[in-house]
Amino acid sequence: MSAFNAFKANVPVAWSPNLYITLVRGIPGTRRLHRRTLEALRLTKCNRTVMRWNTPTVRGMLQQVKRLVVVETEEMYNARKQKEANHRALRPPLVVNHHPAPTSDASA
Repeated sequence: MSAFNAFKANVPVAWSPNLYITLVRGIPGTRRLHRRTLEALRLTKCNRTVMRWNTPTVRGMLQQVKRLVVVETEEMYNARKQKEANHRALRPPLVVNHHPAPTSDASA
């Protein structure tokens, strides 16, 4: 599940003690107030994730820049990271044999 789809699932954020915030849109072209808010959240580059406590102050900051960020709960973040780790896990190599197996014809 991508971070955007997880955000669209509308999981109640108020239940989670920690919030994982990912910047998904670029900073250039945004308002100065939004840039300052992202700076206060320590989000400086796109696709970076930070963990913040779930407080009314942080939720107010997220409300201000909600079109630029994706908010995940701890469970959603851990599930996404586990899925990425499984995708990157080593898989057995694919062996392609271009030479046909020798046939043993004893009758010839």
